[in-house]
This record gives sequence, structure tokens and C-alpha cells, in this order.
Amino acid sequence: MAHRTQTPTRSRLTRRSRTLLAAALLTALAGCGGGDPGDGAARVKEAAVPAVPKPAVAPAGLPGMPPLLDPNDVYAADRPNQLSPVVRNFPSRVYVPNTNSNTVSVIDPATYQVVETIRVGIQPQHVVPSWDMKTLWVNNNRGHTLTPIDPATGVAGKPVEVHDPYNLYFTPNGKYAIVMASLDRELVFRDPHTMERKKTVPVSCYGVNHADFSADGRYFVVSCEFSGELLKVDTEKMEVIGQQKLPFEGAMPQDVKISPDGKTFYVADMMAHGMWVLDGEKFTTPTLLPTGKGCHGLYISRDSREMYVPNRGEGSISVFDFAQNKLTKKWWLPDGGSPDMGGVSADGKVLWLSGRYDSEVYAIDTASGKQLARIPVGGGPHGLAVYPQPGRYSLGHTGIFR
Repeated sequence: MAHRTQTPTRSRLTRRSRTLLAAALLTALAGCGGGDPGDGAARVKEAAVPAVPKPAVAPAGLPGMPPLLDPNDVYAADRPNQLSPVVRNFPSRVYVPNTNSNTVSVIDPATYQVVETIRVGIQPQHVVPSWDMKTLWVNNNRGHTLTPIDPATGVAGKPVEVHDPYNLYFTPNGKYAIVMASLDRELVFRDPHTMERKKTVPVSCYGVNHADFSADGRYFVVSCEFSGELLKVDTEKMEVIGQQKLPFEGAMPQDVKISPDGKTFYVADMMAHGMWVLDGEKFTTPTLLPTGKGCHGLYISRDSREMYVPNRGEGSISVFDFAQNKLTKKWWLPDGGSPDMGGVSADGKVLWLSGRYDSEVYAIDTASGKQLARIPVGGGPHGLAVYPQPGRYSLGHTGIFR
């Protein structure tokens, strides 16, 4: 090798010598890359700079979306009592929209008593926390208005005209509100504060009602209850990029929820009596996991380990374990009932559900499944909101926080 021979002085280093020296060095370096590693190759390898592996490039999220606290858990910001400074001083209340009474019953969870009844528009369906968590929007479906409620005071403001607001969501970056215009067969993207219409997306399915977003916020999955279909929508482009019919005659999909690891979507189906398990990325045909008659809502525990699944048609709540990938428990309401939509208390100890056909609300212990209270409210209670809840921002519905 070149470094074993006597190096010529600078004045004696001829052009031919320099050429031979360069060739020898190239030969030695080439020995590091393959072939039989001889003695010279080993010495050159010791002096070489090791290759630096390129870091894995994570898929880019929706522009403007706050990054997940934990890439392996989309609900990492929802731990018990982890309240944002925005909501920390709000009084703890349960807001219950009574579809048939055109009112919102306000429950004090400490006493299980209705402390106020607010008159709102026609057919209130859901009470929805805004993206910035400062406002609760009551979706007056047939009144074609949204009624804002200040959660700091409990006072309702002036209704905002919005046509056919069956349900309401917010893009993960807070740029748009998305109205689920069920009978209009539209997804309407609006200003999240003024509710001014920005873009209308007509859909060919019937009854758009519930949704949830991918972990990166790039798309969301929508259920269409009256035609038994699912949509996949590009969040940034505001376009439908996928559509499929569920493989069950008479399917009626309801609530949609993504798994903590962001890999799977679950879709409750009140006529198939179970949850559809969907690969959101591939958007291939989902499989059905039976839970109980009238499977309706989907709610994640504060530790991200379980999901509570109310079965409205039989008065039960199934409990799904994410790690075990199976149902592990079923809680039955004493004296029956019609558990529908709701949410989990800030401390994670109580599951609150509306009794859609029984004019009541159920409080259920999440440790034991024991019923803690049945509270009389107005007629047709539906998408109640437990507020405040942990999280940094709201994606809508009765409270999807991240």
C-alpha cells in the first residue's frame, strides 16, 4: 500500500508518482466496500467516516394542525383532568339537547340535578364544543340555526343561520367548521367563528351524520346512515376521495372513532348491531364486530385503553379493549334504557349517555359499569356534551379532543 513505501520529497514527486499514489489510495478505499477484507482494507476501514443513516421521514400532517403529543396515541392530550387553561375555570356541566322539546337541559354532575333548561331552536341534535373550546354550539337541525352557549356562564347567545346542521365538526387545524347537512346531502365547510359558508361539497350518499379524522388530519371518514355508506374526504382539498357501500343489507352507520394508534377506524351500526372495523388508509371493505342491538356511540377512556360502545336497542354498553382487540365486558342498565350519545367526565370516572327514547340521562361508573344515576330531562335527548373535558382543541361532535 502507498503508506508502506518511502514517500518521495515534494521536489521528487513526479506526475507519474502522483498518479500511482492516487490509484493505490483508490484501490485501498474500494476494498472497504466489498470483496475479501484484506489487511490493508481493514486499516483503511478504521480511518473511514461511518455512514449516517437518514432519519425516517414522517408523513406530513395537515398544515397548521398542532402535532400529536404522542405519535402512538392520538388521545394523549385527553388524560384525566388535563384541562387546557382555556377551559380550566368553566363550571362542570352536562349539556343535553332534547330533540323533541327544543331545549337543552343543563345537569350539575356533582348533584345529578338539572340546574337549568335553555330554550333553543327546532330539533336540537348535538351540543358541539368549538375548535378553540370557547363556545358550545347547539345544532338546531330543523330550525336551521346554531345556538352558541358560553360555557363560562351558561348563557345562550344569538342563533346563527346555518341550513340543516345535523352535526358539526372542525378541521384539525381549526381553519374550517364542517356542517353535516344530512337532508341537504352536503358537507359544508364554513368559517369556524362566523359560520360563513366557504365551500359546499355535494355528496351522493344519504344522511351524512358522523365523522372522525386520521391521525395526521389529512382525511376524515364520514358515515351516511340512510344509504349505509362511508365516505373518505380529503381535508385540505375538501373533496370526496373514496366511497363504499357497507356489506350488510339495511346497514345504518352512526358514530365514527379512530383507534389510539391511528391505524383503525371504528363505525357503529345500529342495524348491523355492531362496529365496522376499517383500515382508513386503504379504505377497503371493513369487517363487522357484533356488540349488541342498536350499536350507536363510541367513546374512548381517559387512558386510551378502552372504548365504551352503547347499544341503544338493548340498554347495554359494550367495552372494547384496544390492546386485546376484543370486547371484554358488557354492562346492562338496570330497568333497561336507550343509551345513545354522550361523553366521559374530565376525571374519566363517569360515562354520561342520553336515553334517547326514555327522556333521561344515565351516569355510569367506568370502573364497575354500575349505574350511578338516571336523570329525567326533556323529550328525545340526543348528543349530550360533557364539559369541560381534557384536550388542546376540539374536532367537534359531542367532544372529540386532541
